[in-house]
Amino acid sequence: MPTVVIASSLTRWLTAAPAASAREQAVRVHGGTVREALESLFAEYPQLRGYVTDERGTLRHHVVAFVNGEPVRDKAVLNDPVAPDGEIHLFQALSGG
Repeated sequence: MPTVVIASSLTRWLTAAPAASAREQAVRVHGGTVREALESLFAEYPQLRGYVTDERGTLRHHVVAFVNGEPVRDKAVLNDPVAPDGEIHLFQALSGG
């Protein structure tokens, strides 16, 4: 089963009441692609869905994802393969000027 590692900046979306000191969390999921793994994650943490993906199911512009250290290539379809022992890292992207 792949693991989704959720950066501390996103863990506030895992519970209804944010923790005082958020920490990176790792969640074991099912799936052979990024989309399948995220769907498995959202089944356990539905409140995270709206922050990570938009209404079309694509990654939001302020979220970046990596599979085993490589950036997800297709942020719309999310069909990048994930090995059973693979890791998906979700981060909040920084922007500004």
